[in-house]
Amino acid sequence: MASTQGLLLQLLLVSVASASHYFGGTTTFTYKGRNSDGTFKVDIRNRGTFDGCQYSFSWSCYTGNCGYDVKNQRGTLDMSTNAPQYNGQWCETETVLTKHVPNDKPFQMREASCCWIQTRNSVSNWRLLTYVDLGTRSDTGEPNRSPDIAILPFLRVPQNCPRTYKLMSFDPDGDKVQCRYGNIAGTECGTCNQPSGFQLDQDSCTLHYNYSNADPRVYGFELVVEDFPQRPITLAYTDGSRSPRYPLTVRRKRQALWATTTPQVTSTTASTAITTLPHITARLPFATNPALSKLPLQFSFLVDPPAPSCQEGDYLPRFVNPTPQNGDHIYAEVNKEVEIRVKAQARYAIIHDVIISGPLNISKHRNTYDEFVIRWTPIPEDLGDHYPICFAAESFTGSAVTAAQSTSNHHYHPTPSSQSGIYQSEMRCVVIDIKKEQVKTHMICSESTMTVQVEKSSFPGLHEDHLQLSDPTNTACSLQRYSNSTHVIAVIPLNACGTQLEEDDENLIFKNELTVVDDHSDLITRKHLLEVKFYCQYPKRGNVTLGFTAHRKNVTVWEKGFGTFTYQFEFYHSSRYRTMMDPNSYPLEYDVGSKIYMEIEATSSVNNTELFVESCRAAPYDTPNYWPTYSIIENGCIEDETVEIHRPDHLTQFKFSLDAFKFIGLHDQVYISCSVLMCEAGNPNTRCSNGCINSTQLVGHHYQRRRREAVIQTASHFVSQGPLRLRRSAESPVNTATNLNLNLVFIAGCLLAAVGMISAVVMYKAKMLKVKYQPLPVFES
Repeated sequence: MASTQGLLLQLLLVSVASASHYFGGTTTFTYKGRNSDGTFKVDIRNRGTFDGCQYSFSWSCYTGNCGYDVKNQRGTLDMSTNAPQYNGQWCETETVLTKHVPNDKPFQMREASCCWIQTRNSVSNWRLLTYVDLGTRSDTGEPNRSPDIAILPFLRVPQNCPRTYKLMSFDPDGDKVQCRYGNIAGTECGTCNQPSGFQLDQDSCTLHYNYSNADPRVYGFELVVEDFPQRPITLAYTDGSRSPRYPLTVRRKRQALWATTTPQVTSTTASTAITTLPHITARLPFATNPALSKLPLQFSFLVDPPAPSCQEGDYLPRFVNPTPQNGDHIYAEVNKEVEIRVKAQARYAIIHDVIISGPLNISKHRNTYDEFVIRWTPIPEDLGDHYPICFAAESFTGSAVTAAQSTSNHHYHPTPSSQSGIYQSEMRCVVIDIKKEQVKTHMICSESTMTVQVEKSSFPGLHEDHLQLSDPTNTACSLQRYSNSTHVIAVIPLNACGTQLEEDDENLIFKNELTVVDDHSDLITRKHLLEVKFYCQYPKRGNVTLGFTAHRKNVTVWEKGFGTFTYQFEFYHSSRYRTMMDPNSYPLEYDVGSKIYMEIEATSSVNNTELFVESCRAAPYDTPNYWPTYSIIENGCIEDETVEIHRPDHLTQFKFSLDAFKFIGLHDQVYISCSVLMCEAGNPNTRCSNGCINSTQLVGHHYQRRRREAVIQTASHFVSQGPLRLRRSAESPVNTATNLNLNLVFIAGCLLAAVGMISAVVMYKAKMLKVKYQPLPVFES
């Protein structure tokens, strides 16, 4: 009988859940200027989260004159099938309503419907109220602006792991922001039932989770965000009327508090014992002093079964570098893509994805370094505005996922097989501040090079002598070669000048940067005022691989104390090293087990020097940071057991061979890339004299190059040669002089309508006045 009742209860819950689809929503508004007819232009941004992307809000005018809609933009921000038990998915969309209102007097908009997803605190109907006041402030002389608020629509936490959430509430006018529970039933909230086990600090907009039992139903949070001036001000309206506004702190001193209390609870798990204090929630009566703005902030919160450990980095994801801190401000420019990198770690769980909430047209990708890259491009209408972006990482244990599916630009998340073993990190939010264009640039991506042009007039005092690429030692990377009186111009090979390669599921991305230095011969940079980051992005297509060029040219380098010298990396036919492979025969084809003979030689006008090879690796692309690789030599030590070192003709020559290995067959083609340096011959204080150093010996070996050793050894340089192929996987002959041939044909023939996805992007960074990373414009090559 009991089991029958339980089954009927489950069926009832499923039936009710089928009609319950609301997770939460937020609203903000932004004044956009006066129209020629005297009306006021305002953008209303509302985000709604439901169990399907087809749903959205339908706002109505509640009080005042709300004007009329002139534009409506809507798009999906993020979606996931990692949802509560009785809901198949959640999907957050944003709708931007551009309205024309006849005057700047206050008005209110209301959204009311049914139903929330299954909640523990008996929240059913949703009610959202937005109060908009465009009066001109006496302190700024500008129309009033609302706080910029954001929240992830679906938060979750193990029941035994207390956690604190700082709700994003940045105010562009510098007002005091308060977050409180809605307290007007049917208007600010449905039933206004507050969740238990939580404590809300209204003054700091901080939510503390203390303890609650796990339950497949969520808590429905119905918060209201209000802003109050820091000192008394007056709002003036075009009809000649005025309205005073007062600081929140003055009003609160005269108000009483009342509290609701829940009993003390003690919970013990296998690894954690939690004792919580009585639950006290401070509730303020409805303000008699009106706020400047009133915004809804609603979301769902799920309490999961206990985690084996509450230590961040065990099961719960822990954010690591380069993830920005909560509350960081990131400066961006209009029409230039901004990029946020997020990375998390968990020792006993798999980091699968990040969930995000941000402005319309935001996107995310996961690269080969397990970083999640969030990208967004502001448009001219966003100038002067502020946009919050929130994110959290999710990790799964093995039992929680039935099938892993890779993250794509569509923000898809996998289906968990149960509600246990799914863990969410802390929530972090940053604010994107949109500024004017500071440095004007133009970017061109070609088959084997990136060309970036920087207008000198956009940055006073800018000169090519003051800039360098990531690796300026290669003479092919000289900025003087192409620059002129109006532009600094850099033409960068995809495999040189410190160019780095990143890869995600859809694209190959080549990156470099221009930075300001004191002097090219100075090893320490003191005036790091400008950093121009740029990249070229090429789409993947089936088995298309990147060929760059076939045979690699010599690398010519200039370094203080050593002058100009050249590295030559070649393959030979036999151990006699008499005839090198014809450059026109690349890519070279080998059978597994056959010998590969290589020689690296340095030529320099400086006598008494010697060459040292620190490392050699094989990889599908010849860029220094690509992973995974096959190690041949590491830290001067032989890693591949078939490696044989041959007697050199002189100290600036290194000859070695190894058997062709199966790693080559795992890829269409591979390159051999080595890290090399030059030293003063016979000097015991150089890296060359230490030879092989294993990982334990590396501790304590620091080669200080700032002054003394700057003239006895060079920096490490990157040389490569290839590509190589296994003979059994060799394809029909191709023109080895063609670079990126299949990719570029695909770009030119098929994707001209998607320039933003496939073309170059540049990022700008000024290290003055706390300016952070910003990308520069997109151009078609």
